Formats: sequence, structure tokens, C-alpha cells
Amino acid sequence: MIINKPWGSEQLIETNEKYTVKLLTMLAGQKCSLQYHEVKHETFYVISGVIKFTFGNDVSSLSSKLLYPGDSFVIPTKLIHRMEGVEDSTYLEASTSELNDVVRLEDS
Repeated sequence: MIINKPWGSEQLIETNEKYTVKLLTMLAGQKCSLQYHEVKHETFYVISGVIKFTFGNDVSSLSSKLLYPGDSFVIPTKLIHRMEGVEDSTYLEASTSELNDVVRLEDS
């Protein structure tokens, strides 16, 4: 099932009691919420395009890096983060299965 989002789309590939895998599309110039998770642990893997990944432990001291095809990034619990499409991009998200564990700090 594909779920359209303001920034692109999300396709749930698998979810069970141990893990969840999603295929995400991030459109150029769009970004998701600045957020963190209380329990959920995630890993992203870029398939195509370029994503600006912003992250940090405090909103006042965030860092950014560009992620290219083949790059990955691990997001431990409570790390503040946001993805933004520099180009139309596709990436995989593998995570623990707490799908509703999202604390949004800022939305576009």
C-alpha cells in the first residue's frame, strides 16, 4: 500500500513484531517533519537521488550532510532528524516497529 505524503510517498513493505521496512520517495525541494522517536530505532539507505539529512541532539545545534545512492545513516532513539529532497529521491527505511512513535518538533 502506497501512502501519499506532502513530501512524497511511503510504501510499507513489511511490518511485524521485530522490524518494519518502508520504501520512501522524497520529492526535490520537499522535507519531512523535524522529529525524533522515544523508542524507535531507524536505518536509512539511499537508492537514488540526493537527500539532505539534518540531525543532532538539540534543535539549536543541528548538523547536515548530503546522502547519495549507496549511503546509509543510523538514527538512534531520540536523535532529532529531518530528510529533505535535493533531487527526487528513493530510500529504504528499516526500523523497529513502533510506527506511531513520532515527536514532531517542526512541520513545513
